[in-house]
Amino acid sequence: MDNKNSGISDFLINREIKPTANRILVAKELMEMTHPVSLADLEGLLYPMDKASIFRVLELFASKDVVHVIEDGSRSSKYEICLREGHHDVSDQHVHFYCEKCKETFCMEDINVPRVEVPRGYVTRSVNYVLKGFCPSCSGSQEG
Repeated sequence: MDNKNSGISDFLINREIKPTANRILVAKELMEMTHPVSLADLEGLLYPMDKASIFRVLELFASKDVVHVIEDGSRSSKYEICLREGHHDVSDQHVHFYCEKCKETFCMEDINVPRVEVPRGYVTRSVNYVLKGFCPSCSGSQEG
């Protein structure tokens, strides 16, 4: 096993996930992404691994707080790796931007999701905070 896969194995073990070949491949691909990706994106990148296997890995990763699941309105959930140690909470999440033209979802890591107080007894586990419009490439503007 090379050093990169060894590091990914350690990453998974630290999150109480057995590092199988499929889990290592999915984690490696997610770590190399610069933006959230869909199941279909991963299916194309991880061919010949089948969609059901990739989905099972993503579901496990989501249950263990290894990925954030983003619902950007494109009718396809997007996934991004969460490198933070331990259980993450709402304060770890950042805003995303969905471009309505190129259909790309971008991380805005410097903008935290606003904290919202909910009534007593409710426990917030995640927040979906997505801005929609046109990215700089599609709007013709490099200002953001």
